[in-house]
Amino acid sequence: MTTTTAPPIRIGKPAVAALGLLAVASGALESVVTPTLPLLQRELDMSPAEGALLGIMLLITGALVTPVAGKFGDRYGGKRVLARLMAVVGVGGMVSSLAPNLPVLLLGQLLQGAMVGALPLSFILVRAHLPEGESKVAIGVVSGLFVAGGMAGTLSAGPVAEGLSRHWMFALPTLAVIGSTLLVNRLMPQDPPVRSDGTGIDWPGLVLLSGTLITLMLVLQLAPEAGSQPLALGALVVVLAAFVAGWIAAERRATSPLVDLHMLARPAVWKSCVLTFMICVGTSGALYLVPQLFDVPTDAYGFGAGATEIGFFLLPGTVAASVAGPLGGMGARRFGSRAVVTAGIVLMAGSLLVLAAVHTEIWHLVAAKTAIALGSGLCVTAMVTSTATSVEHGDTGIATSLVLVTRVLGYAVGMQACGAILTAGTPSGSHVPAESAFVTGFVLAGAVTALSLLVARTMSKGVTE
Repeated sequence: MTTTTAPPIRIGKPAVAALGLLAVASGALESVVTPTLPLLQRELDMSPAEGALLGIMLLITGALVTPVAGKFGDRYGGKRVLARLMAVVGVGGMVSSLAPNLPVLLLGQLLQGAMVGALPLSFILVRAHLPEGESKVAIGVVSGLFVAGGMAGTLSAGPVAEGLSRHWMFALPTLAVIGSTLLVNRLMPQDPPVRSDGTGIDWPGLVLLSGTLITLMLVLQLAPEAGSQPLALGALVVVLAAFVAGWIAAERRATSPLVDLHMLARPAVWKSCVLTFMICVGTSGALYLVPQLFDVPTDAYGFGAGATEIGFFLLPGTVAASVAGPLGGMGARRFGSRAVVTAGIVLMAGSLLVLAAVHTEIWHLVAAKTAIALGSGLCVTAMVTSTATSVEHGDTGIATSLVLVTRVLGYAVGMQACGAILTAGTPSGSHVPAESAFVTGFVLAGAVTALSLLVARTMSKGVTE
Protein backbone atom coordinates (compact mmCIF):
# COMPACT_ATOMS: atom_id res chain seq x y z
CA MET A 1 0.00 0.00 0.00
CA THR A 2 1.25 3.46 -0.87
CA THR A 3 0.11 6.76 0.54
CA THR A 4 0.59 10.34 -0.59
CA THR A 5 3.33 12.33 1.09
CA ALA A 6 2.23 15.85 0.21
CA PRO A 7 -0.85 17.36 1.84
CA PRO A 8 -3.76 18.02 -0.54
CA ILE A 9 -4.28 21.52 -1.91
CA ARG A 10 -7.14 23.35 -0.22
CA ILE A 11 -9.94 24.36 -2.58
CA GLY A 12 -11.95 27.55 -2.46
CA LYS A 13 -15.59 28.43 -2.97
CA PRO A 14 -15.33 28.62 -6.78
CA ALA A 15 -14.30 24.95 -6.96
CA VAL A 16 -17.14 23.90 -4.66
CA ALA A 17 -19.52 26.05 -6.71
CA ALA A 18 -18.36 24.28 -9.88
CA LEU A 19 -19.12 20.91 -8.27
CA GLY A 20 -22.52 22.30 -7.29
CA LEU A 21 -23.24 23.35 -10.87
CA LEU A 22 -22.24 19.88 -12.04
CA ALA A 23 -24.64 18.37 -9.49
CA VAL A 24 -27.51 20.59 -10.70
CA ALA A 25 -26.86 19.71 -14.34
CA SER A 26 -26.54 15.98 -13.57
CA GLY A 27 -29.73 15.96 -11.49
CA ALA A 28 -31.63 17.69 -14.29
CA LEU A 29 -30.36 15.27 -16.95
CA GLU A 30 -31.18 12.27 -14.78
CA SER A 31 -34.78 13.32 -14.17
CA VAL A 32 -36.05 14.29 -17.63
CA VAL A 33 -37.30 10.84 -18.64
CA THR A 34 -39.83 10.21 -15.84
CA PRO A 35 -42.34 13.04 -16.58
CA THR A 36 -41.97 12.66 -20.36
CA LEU A 37 -42.06 8.85 -20.58
CA PRO A 38 -45.64 8.74 -21.99
CA LEU A 39 -44.61 11.32 -24.62
CA LEU A 40 -41.51 9.30 -25.54
CA GLN A 41 -43.61 6.13 -25.81
CA ARG A 42 -45.94 7.83 -28.31
CA GLU A 43 -43.22 9.46 -30.41
CA LEU A 44 -41.04 6.34 -30.57
CA ASP A 45 -43.97 3.88 -30.78
CA MET A 46 -42.93 2.02 -27.62
CA SER A 47 -44.98 -0.52 -25.73
CA PRO A 48 -45.44 0.00 -21.98
CA ALA A 49 -42.87 -2.74 -21.33
CA GLU A 50 -40.33 -0.98 -23.56
CA GLY A 51 -41.07 2.29 -21.75
CA ALA A 52 -40.35 0.60 -18.43
CA LEU A 53 -37.02 -0.65 -19.80
CA LEU A 54 -36.10 2.89 -20.82
CA GLY A 55 -37.01 4.14 -17.35
CA ILE A 56 -34.54 1.89 -15.54
CA MET A 57 -31.64 1.65 -18.02
CA LEU A 58 -29.76 4.48 -16.32
CA LEU A 59 -30.00 2.78 -12.93
CA ILE A 60 -28.58 -0.47 -14.29
CA THR A 61 -25.42 1.30 -15.47
CA GLY A 62 -25.17 3.11 -12.16
CA ALA A 63 -25.21 -0.13 -10.21
CA LEU A 64 -22.34 -1.46 -12.32
CA VAL A 65 -20.24 1.71 -12.45
CA THR A 66 -20.44 2.87 -8.83
CA PRO A 67 -18.27 0.21 -7.14
CA VAL A 68 -15.70 0.33 -9.96
CA ALA A 69 -15.53 4.14 -9.97
CA GLY A 70 -14.45 4.21 -6.33
CA LYS A 71 -11.55 1.84 -6.97
CA PHE A 72 -10.46 3.77 -10.04
CA GLY A 73 -10.64 6.98 -8.02
CA ASP A 74 -8.29 5.51 -5.42
CA ARG A 75 -5.93 4.20 -8.07
CA TYR A 76 -5.79 7.12 -10.52
CA GLY A 77 -7.12 10.11 -8.59
CA GLY A 78 -10.69 11.29 -8.14
CA LYS A 79 -10.48 14.27 -10.48
CA ARG A 80 -9.22 12.25 -13.44
CA VAL A 81 -11.88 9.58 -13.01
CA LEU A 82 -14.65 12.13 -12.46
CA ALA A 83 -13.74 14.00 -15.65
CA ARG A 84 -13.68 10.81 -17.71
CA LEU A 85 -16.97 9.51 -16.34
CA MET A 86 -18.67 12.84 -17.00
CA ALA A 87 -17.27 12.74 -20.53
CA VAL A 88 -19.12 9.42 -20.94
CA VAL A 89 -22.24 11.08 -19.52
CA GLY A 90 -21.87 13.93 -22.02
CA VAL A 91 -21.60 11.48 -24.92
CA GLY A 92 -24.63 9.60 -23.60
CA GLY A 93 -26.65 12.79 -23.34
CA MET A 94 -25.84 13.77 -26.91
CA VAL A 95 -26.69 10.27 -28.14
CA SER A 96 -30.04 10.51 -26.32
CA SER A 97 -30.71 13.95 -27.80
CA LEU A 98 -30.06 12.74 -31.35
CA ALA A 99 -31.72 9.32 -30.97
CA PRO A 100 -34.10 8.54 -33.86
CA ASN A 101 -35.42 5.34 -32.29
CA LEU A 102 -35.61 3.32 -29.07
CA PRO A 103 -32.38 1.27 -29.43
CA VAL A 104 -30.26 4.42 -29.85
CA LEU A 105 -32.06 6.12 -26.95
CA LEU A 106 -31.40 3.06 -24.76
CA LEU A 107 -27.71 3.31 -25.67
CA GLY A 108 -27.69 6.96 -24.67
CA GLN A 109 -29.33 6.19 -21.33
CA LEU A 110 -26.86 3.36 -20.78
CA LEU A 111 -23.97 5.82 -21.15
CA GLN A 112 -25.68 8.50 -19.06
CA GLY A 113 -25.83 6.04 -16.16
CA ALA A 114 -22.14 6.75 -15.52
CA MET A 115 -23.30 9.86 -13.62
CA VAL A 116 -24.50 7.62 -10.77
CA GLY A 117 -20.91 6.54 -10.18
CA ALA A 118 -19.44 9.96 -10.91
CA LEU A 119 -21.35 11.98 -8.33
CA PRO A 120 -19.89 10.20 -5.26
CA LEU A 121 -16.43 11.00 -6.62
CA SER A 122 -17.19 14.69 -6.14
CA PHE A 123 -17.78 13.96 -2.46
CA ILE A 124 -14.39 12.24 -2.30
CA LEU A 125 -12.77 15.30 -3.84
CA VAL A 126 -14.42 17.62 -1.32
CA ARG A 127 -13.25 15.48 1.59
CA ALA A 128 -9.73 15.37 0.17
CA HIS A 129 -9.39 19.14 -0.20
CA LEU A 130 -11.33 20.56 2.77
CA PRO A 131 -11.18 20.15 6.57
CA GLU A 132 -13.76 17.78 8.06
CA GLY A 133 -16.20 20.44 9.23
CA GLU A 134 -16.15 22.36 5.96
CA SER A 135 -16.33 19.18 3.89
CA LYS A 136 -19.56 18.12 5.60
CA VAL A 137 -21.14 21.46 4.72
CA ALA A 138 -19.88 21.27 1.14
CA ILE A 139 -21.13 17.71 0.67
CA GLY A 140 -24.53 18.76 2.02
CA VAL A 141 -24.64 21.67 -0.41
CA VAL A 142 -23.68 19.51 -3.40
CA SER A 143 -26.20 16.82 -2.41
CA GLY A 144 -28.93 19.43 -2.03
CA LEU A 145 -28.11 20.94 -5.41
CA PHE A 146 -28.36 17.51 -7.05
CA VAL A 147 -31.89 17.17 -5.63
CA ALA A 148 -32.67 20.72 -6.79
CA GLY A 149 -31.43 19.81 -10.26
CA GLY A 150 -33.76 16.82 -10.25
CA MET A 151 -36.68 19.08 -9.41
CA ALA A 152 -35.68 21.51 -12.16
CA GLY A 153 -35.45 18.65 -14.66
CA THR A 154 -38.85 17.31 -13.64
CA LEU A 155 -40.45 20.73 -14.15
CA SER A 156 -38.61 21.78 -17.31
CA ALA A 157 -38.57 18.53 -19.29
CA GLY A 158 -42.23 18.77 -20.29
CA PRO A 159 -42.21 22.41 -21.46
CA VAL A 160 -38.98 21.87 -23.40
CA ALA A 161 -40.18 18.64 -25.01
CA GLU A 162 -43.55 20.13 -25.96
CA GLY A 163 -42.31 23.63 -26.86
CA LEU A 164 -39.14 22.60 -28.72
CA SER A 165 -38.74 18.84 -29.04
CA ARG A 166 -37.76 15.74 -27.09
CA HIS A 167 -34.26 16.15 -28.53
CA TRP A 168 -33.72 19.46 -26.73
CA MET A 169 -34.87 18.13 -23.36
CA PHE A 170 -31.75 15.91 -23.42
CA ALA A 171 -29.48 18.38 -25.20
CA LEU A 172 -29.89 21.37 -22.86
CA PRO A 173 -28.92 19.63 -19.58
CA THR A 174 -26.19 17.73 -21.46
CA LEU A 175 -24.62 21.02 -22.57
CA ALA A 176 -24.80 22.18 -18.94
CA VAL A 177 -23.06 18.95 -17.83
CA ILE A 178 -20.28 19.46 -20.37
CA GLY A 179 -19.79 23.12 -19.38
CA SER A 180 -19.76 22.43 -15.64
CA THR A 181 -17.37 19.48 -16.12
CA LEU A 182 -14.92 21.77 -17.93
CA LEU A 183 -15.28 24.26 -15.08
CA VAL A 184 -14.57 21.59 -12.45
CA ASN A 185 -11.56 20.42 -14.44
CA ARG A 186 -10.20 23.95 -14.49
CA LEU A 187 -10.87 24.94 -10.86
CA MET A 188 -10.35 21.65 -9.01
CA PRO A 189 -6.71 20.84 -8.15
CA GLN A 190 -5.31 17.48 -9.14
CA ASP A 191 -5.50 14.88 -6.40
CA PRO A 192 -2.86 12.13 -6.45
CA PRO A 193 -3.86 8.48 -5.94
CA VAL A 194 -4.34 7.73 -2.26
CA ARG A 195 -3.66 4.01 -2.33
CA SER A 196 -2.94 0.99 -4.47
CA ASP A 197 -3.99 -2.25 -2.78
CA GLY A 198 -3.03 -4.45 -5.74
CA THR A 199 -6.36 -6.31 -5.83
CA GLY A 200 -7.49 -5.02 -9.21
CA ILE A 201 -10.98 -4.77 -10.67
CA ASP A 202 -13.29 -7.77 -10.74
CA TRP A 203 -13.83 -7.62 -14.51
CA PRO A 204 -15.38 -11.12 -14.84
CA GLY A 205 -17.87 -10.29 -12.09
CA LEU A 206 -18.69 -6.95 -13.74
CA VAL A 207 -19.28 -8.51 -17.16
CA LEU A 208 -21.39 -11.38 -15.80
CA LEU A 209 -23.47 -9.05 -13.59
CA SER A 210 -24.07 -6.82 -16.61
CA GLY A 211 -25.26 -9.82 -18.60
CA THR A 212 -27.49 -10.93 -15.72
CA LEU A 213 -29.22 -7.56 -15.37
CA ILE A 214 -29.70 -7.03 -19.11
CA THR A 215 -31.00 -10.56 -19.67
CA LEU A 216 -33.39 -10.20 -16.72
CA MET A 217 -34.81 -7.03 -18.30
CA LEU A 218 -35.29 -8.82 -21.61
CA VAL A 219 -37.08 -11.72 -19.91
CA LEU A 220 -39.47 -9.37 -18.13
CA GLN A 221 -40.05 -7.37 -21.31
CA LEU A 222 -40.85 -10.50 -23.34
CA ALA A 223 -43.06 -12.05 -20.64
CA PRO A 224 -46.34 -10.54 -21.99
CA GLU A 225 -45.63 -12.23 -25.35
CA ALA A 226 -44.90 -15.65 -23.85
CA GLY A 227 -47.82 -17.18 -25.70
CA SER A 228 -46.60 -16.06 -29.13
CA GLN A 229 -42.84 -16.44 -28.52
CA PRO A 230 -42.40 -19.29 -26.01
CA LEU A 231 -39.12 -20.52 -27.48
CA ALA A 232 -37.49 -17.07 -27.34
CA LEU A 233 -38.62 -16.58 -23.75
CA GLY A 234 -37.41 -20.04 -22.77
CA ALA A 235 -34.02 -19.43 -24.37
CA LEU A 236 -33.65 -16.14 -22.49
CA VAL A 237 -34.51 -17.85 -19.20
CA VAL A 238 -31.79 -20.43 -19.86
CA VAL A 239 -29.29 -17.67 -20.68
CA LEU A 240 -30.31 -15.82 -17.51
CA ALA A 241 -29.73 -18.92 -15.40
CA ALA A 242 -26.30 -19.39 -17.01
CA PHE A 243 -25.33 -15.78 -16.29
CA VAL A 244 -26.44 -16.05 -12.66
CA ALA A 245 -24.56 -19.31 -12.13
CA GLY A 246 -21.44 -17.92 -13.77
CA TRP A 247 -21.60 -14.69 -11.77
CA ILE A 248 -21.97 -16.54 -8.45
CA ALA A 249 -19.02 -18.79 -9.31
CA ALA A 250 -16.87 -15.82 -10.37
CA GLU A 251 -17.66 -13.80 -7.23
CA ARG A 252 -16.81 -16.74 -4.97
CA ARG A 253 -13.39 -17.12 -6.61
CA ALA A 254 -12.54 -13.43 -6.93
CA THR A 255 -9.85 -11.97 -4.65
CA SER A 256 -11.69 -8.66 -4.50
CA PRO A 257 -15.25 -9.39 -5.69
CA LEU A 258 -17.51 -6.73 -7.10
CA VAL A 259 -20.22 -7.96 -4.71
CA ASP A 260 -19.11 -10.00 -1.68
CA LEU A 261 -21.64 -12.84 -1.58
CA HIS A 262 -20.19 -14.19 1.68
CA MET A 263 -21.50 -11.10 3.43
CA LEU A 264 -25.04 -12.06 2.40
CA ALA A 265 -24.85 -14.83 4.99
CA ARG A 266 -24.98 -12.19 7.72
CA PRO A 267 -28.58 -11.75 8.93
CA ALA A 268 -28.35 -7.97 9.09
CA VAL A 269 -27.20 -7.74 5.48
CA TRP A 270 -29.53 -10.23 3.81
CA LYS A 271 -32.51 -8.83 5.66
CA SER A 272 -31.55 -5.33 4.54
CA CYS A 273 -31.26 -6.58 0.95
CA VAL A 274 -34.63 -8.35 1.03
CA LEU A 275 -36.33 -5.30 2.51
CA THR A 276 -34.67 -2.97 0.01
CA PHE A 277 -35.75 -5.16 -2.91
CA MET A 278 -39.39 -5.38 -1.81
CA ILE A 279 -39.66 -1.68 -0.96
CA CYS A 280 -38.14 -0.68 -4.31
CA VAL A 281 -40.58 -2.94 -6.17
CA GLY A 282 -43.41 -0.99 -4.54
CA THR A 283 -41.81 2.39 -5.16
CA SER A 284 -41.11 1.64 -8.82
CA GLY A 285 -44.71 0.57 -9.32
CA ALA A 286 -45.93 4.04 -8.43
CA LEU A 287 -43.02 5.69 -10.23
CA TYR A 288 -44.03 4.04 -13.50
CA LEU A 289 -47.81 3.67 -13.25
CA VAL A 290 -48.79 7.14 -12.00
CA PRO A 291 -47.39 9.11 -15.00
CA GLN A 292 -48.95 6.53 -17.34
CA LEU A 293 -52.34 7.00 -15.68
CA PHE A 294 -52.05 10.79 -15.94
CA ASP A 295 -51.48 10.35 -19.68
CA VAL A 296 -54.57 8.20 -20.35
CA PRO A 297 -57.07 10.20 -22.49
CA THR A 298 -60.03 11.81 -20.77
CA ASP A 299 -62.50 9.98 -23.03
CA ALA A 300 -61.31 6.72 -21.46
CA TYR A 301 -60.78 6.89 -17.71
CA GLY A 302 -57.69 9.11 -17.39
CA PHE A 303 -56.82 12.79 -17.36
CA GLY A 304 -55.17 13.46 -20.74
CA ALA A 305 -52.26 15.28 -19.08
CA GLY A 306 -49.33 16.44 -21.20
CA ALA A 307 -45.68 16.18 -20.24
CA THR A 308 -45.67 19.68 -18.70
CA GLU A 309 -48.66 18.93 -16.49
CA ILE A 310 -47.24 15.55 -15.48
CA GLY A 311 -44.02 17.25 -14.35
CA PHE A 312 -45.99 19.60 -12.08
CA PHE A 313 -48.09 16.75 -10.72
CA LEU A 314 -44.95 14.76 -9.83
CA LEU A 315 -43.16 17.68 -8.16
CA PRO A 316 -44.74 17.22 -4.69
CA GLY A 317 -43.45 13.65 -4.66
CA THR A 318 -39.95 14.86 -5.54
CA VAL A 319 -40.07 17.38 -2.70
CA ALA A 320 -41.32 14.69 -0.29
CA ALA A 321 -38.46 12.38 -1.28
CA SER A 322 -35.92 15.15 -0.64
CA VAL A 323 -37.17 15.84 2.90
CA ALA A 324 -37.62 12.15 3.72
CA GLY A 325 -33.85 11.68 4.08
CA PRO A 326 -33.37 14.10 7.01
CA LEU A 327 -36.66 12.98 8.58
CA GLY A 328 -35.64 9.34 8.31
CA GLY A 329 -32.26 10.02 9.86
CA MET A 330 -33.78 11.89 12.80
CA GLY A 331 -36.47 9.25 13.23
CA ALA A 332 -33.96 6.39 13.20
CA ARG A 333 -31.86 8.15 15.83
CA ARG A 334 -34.85 8.77 18.11
CA PHE A 335 -37.12 5.76 17.54
CA GLY A 336 -34.83 3.20 15.92
CA SER A 337 -34.56 1.97 12.34
CA ARG A 338 -37.25 -0.69 12.76
CA ALA A 339 -39.90 1.85 13.72
CA VAL A 340 -39.01 4.15 10.81
CA VAL A 341 -38.99 1.32 8.27
CA THR A 342 -42.31 -0.04 9.57
CA ALA A 343 -43.93 3.41 9.37
CA GLY A 344 -42.62 3.89 5.83
CA ILE A 345 -43.86 0.47 4.69
CA VAL A 346 -47.35 1.04 6.14
CA LEU A 347 -47.53 4.47 4.45
CA MET A 348 -46.41 3.05 1.10
CA ALA A 349 -48.55 -0.10 1.12
CA GLY A 350 -51.64 1.80 2.25
CA SER A 351 -51.19 4.46 -0.46
CA LEU A 352 -50.68 1.88 -3.22
CA LEU A 353 -53.77 -0.11 -2.22
CA VAL A 354 -55.84 3.08 -1.94
CA LEU A 355 -54.68 4.03 -5.44
CA ALA A 356 -55.91 0.68 -6.72
CA ALA A 357 -59.37 1.45 -5.36
CA VAL A 358 -59.59 5.23 -5.87
CA HIS A 359 -57.91 7.04 -8.79
CA THR A 360 -60.67 9.14 -10.35
CA GLU A 361 -59.29 12.60 -9.46
CA ILE A 362 -55.89 14.16 -10.06
CA TRP A 363 -55.43 14.91 -6.39
CA HIS A 364 -55.87 11.22 -5.59
CA LEU A 365 -52.78 10.41 -7.62
CA VAL A 366 -50.76 13.42 -6.45
CA ALA A 367 -51.46 12.74 -2.77
CA ALA A 368 -50.77 9.02 -3.04
CA LYS A 369 -47.57 9.51 -5.07
CA THR A 370 -46.34 12.05 -2.49
CA ALA A 371 -47.06 9.66 0.38
CA ILE A 372 -45.32 6.80 -1.42
CA ALA A 373 -42.24 8.94 -2.10
CA LEU A 374 -42.14 10.01 1.55
CA GLY A 375 -42.52 6.45 2.82
CA SER A 376 -39.89 5.13 0.42
CA GLY A 377 -37.44 7.84 1.44
CA LEU A 378 -37.94 7.05 5.11
CA CYS A 379 -37.34 3.34 4.49
CA VAL A 380 -34.24 3.81 2.34
CA THR A 381 -32.61 6.19 4.81
CA ALA A 382 -33.28 3.88 7.74
CA MET A 383 -32.03 0.84 5.81
CA VAL A 384 -28.79 2.56 4.79
CA THR A 385 -28.24 3.60 8.40
CA SER A 386 -28.94 0.07 9.64
CA THR A 387 -26.68 -1.56 7.07
CA ALA A 388 -23.80 0.83 7.69
CA THR A 389 -23.92 0.36 11.45
CA SER A 390 -24.45 -3.41 11.45
CA VAL A 391 -21.06 -4.33 9.95
CA GLU A 392 -17.46 -3.53 10.74
CA HIS A 393 -16.19 -0.16 9.57
CA GLY A 394 -14.00 -1.76 6.90
CA ASP A 395 -16.98 -3.69 5.48
CA THR A 396 -19.29 -0.70 5.08
CA GLY A 397 -18.52 -0.22 1.40
CA ILE A 398 -19.04 -3.91 0.61
CA ALA A 399 -22.35 -4.05 2.48
CA THR A 400 -23.71 -0.89 0.89
CA SER A 401 -22.73 -2.15 -2.59
CA LEU A 402 -24.93 -5.20 -1.97
CA VAL A 403 -27.81 -2.92 -1.02
CA LEU A 404 -27.17 -0.81 -4.15
CA VAL A 405 -27.36 -3.80 -6.49
CA THR A 406 -30.50 -5.03 -4.68
CA ARG A 407 -32.08 -1.57 -5.01
CA VAL A 408 -31.51 -1.56 -8.77
CA LEU A 409 -32.94 -5.09 -9.05
CA GLY A 410 -36.04 -4.00 -7.12
CA TYR A 411 -36.62 -0.98 -9.36
CA ALA A 412 -35.93 -2.99 -12.50
CA VAL A 413 -38.24 -5.88 -11.59
CA GLY A 414 -40.99 -3.56 -10.35
CA MET A 415 -41.01 -1.28 -13.40
CA GLN A 416 -40.67 -4.10 -15.91
CA ALA A 417 -43.42 -6.10 -14.19
CA CYS A 418 -45.77 -3.11 -14.28
CA GLY A 419 -44.82 -2.44 -17.90
CA ALA A 420 -45.55 -6.07 -18.75
CA ILE A 421 -48.94 -5.85 -16.98
CA LEU A 422 -49.93 -2.75 -18.98
CA THR A 423 -48.71 -4.32 -22.22
CA ALA A 424 -50.71 -7.50 -21.55
CA GLY A 425 -53.74 -5.37 -20.58
CA THR A 426 -53.74 -3.29 -23.78
CA PRO A 427 -56.44 -4.45 -26.23
CA SER A 428 -55.36 -5.26 -29.77
CA GLY A 429 -55.40 -2.17 -31.98
CA SER A 430 -55.41 0.23 -29.02
CA HIS A 431 -52.68 2.19 -27.27
CA VAL A 432 -54.66 2.58 -24.04
CA PRO A 433 -54.34 -0.19 -21.41
CA ALA A 434 -57.47 -1.39 -19.69
CA GLU A 435 -58.15 0.28 -16.35
CA SER A 436 -57.96 -3.15 -14.70
CA ALA A 437 -54.28 -3.35 -15.71
CA PHE A 438 -53.50 -0.31 -13.57
CA VAL A 439 -55.50 -1.76 -10.69
CA THR A 440 -53.54 -5.01 -10.96
CA GLY A 441 -50.23 -3.14 -10.99
CA PHE A 442 -51.07 -1.07 -7.92
CA VAL A 443 -52.36 -4.12 -6.02
CA LEU A 444 -49.24 -6.13 -6.88
CA ALA A 445 -46.91 -3.31 -5.80
CA GLY A 446 -48.90 -2.77 -2.60
CA ALA A 447 -48.97 -6.47 -1.76
CA VAL A 448 -45.19 -6.88 -2.21
CA THR A 449 -44.61 -3.80 -0.05
CA ALA A 450 -46.97 -5.04 2.66
CA LEU A 451 -45.27 -8.45 2.73
CA SER A 452 -41.99 -6.73 3.58
CA LEU A 453 -43.45 -6.10 7.05
CA LEU A 454 -42.75 -9.77 7.78
CA VAL A 455 -39.02 -9.08 7.35
CA ALA A 456 -39.17 -5.70 9.10
CA ARG A 457 -40.51 -7.39 12.24
CA THR A 458 -37.18 -9.20 12.68
CA MET A 459 -35.01 -6.07 12.42
CA SER A 460 -34.68 -5.65 16.17
CA LYS A 461 -32.51 -8.77 16.33
CA GLY A 462 -31.05 -8.82 12.84
CA VAL A 463 -30.17 -5.15 12.34
CA THR A 464 -28.28 -2.90 14.70
CA GLU A 465 -30.47 -0.05 15.83
